Amino acid sequence: MSDYVTPLLLTRTLAAVREAGRIVTDAWNTPRNITYKGRIDLVTETDVAVENLLKERLGEILPEAGMLAEESAESLEPQALTWIVDPVDGTTNFAHGIPLCAISVALWRDGRPELGIVSLPVMDELFYAVRGQGATLNGAPINVTTEADPERALVATGFPYTVKEDLPRIIAPLERVLATCQGVRRMGAAAVDLAYVACGRMDAFYERGLKPWDTAAGMLLVEEAGGRVSAFDAGTPYTFGGGILASNGPLHEAMSSLITE
Repeated sequence: MSDYVTPLLLTRTLAAVREAGRIVTDAWNTPRNITYKGRIDLVTETDVAVENLLKERLGEILPEAGMLAEESAESLEPQALTWIVDPVDGTTNFAHGIPLCAISVALWRDGRPELGIVSLPVMDELFYAVRGQGATLNGAPINVTTEADPERALVATGFPYTVKEDLPRIIAPLERVLATCQGVRRMGAAAVDLAYVACGRMDAFYERGLKPWDTAAGMLLVEEAGGRVSAFDAGTPYTFGGGILASNGPLHEAMSSLITE
């Protein structure tokens, strides 16, 4: 169990995430001010506004903690104690009016997440997990599925911003998964994918090239909901930047074989 995430810390952090969510919902039906930081990597003024608010609120909650947030990160390495923040995961979805966009906040301590929150403000869904205390959706406990047959598994995946350059190594495992599993979904937000594995909407998720803010909160959700997280190789721990495989557990070895052949 986490000996660091107190009830007060949890309450204050959830309140900060809910406040940030109101920025997203208030902006939902307004014109988007979009800029690009890469060929297909965009940012909106909402991303910046949410990040600025969370940096302020989380800094008040734990002034001693570092801050690793997508729009202002100077490093991809969290400190011993760090807030890891994605202000709007699924910015492309947000920009196109697709409600699968999430605020992701994790409290990282000594090499692992102690607290993970994924909020889908437009969907009015808030997932959170505290290490050793399980995972919840809107206050109700959640669990991964028990499916063990890949042919009955619904699998989520995503594609990196370098998709044009990495197409062959994206397509090869995708072909095997498509040929083997029940179906494949692409949400466009890794935090959503991981939350969906945690609550049983998906049986597994894999993607390569993700950043700390994409996965730090969601990986704890999956683990606390009874699932498993690793690198593509099931025997290798997941590290930021490498491929991530998250599953319900019974499917993990089979999924690993499909995506690493």
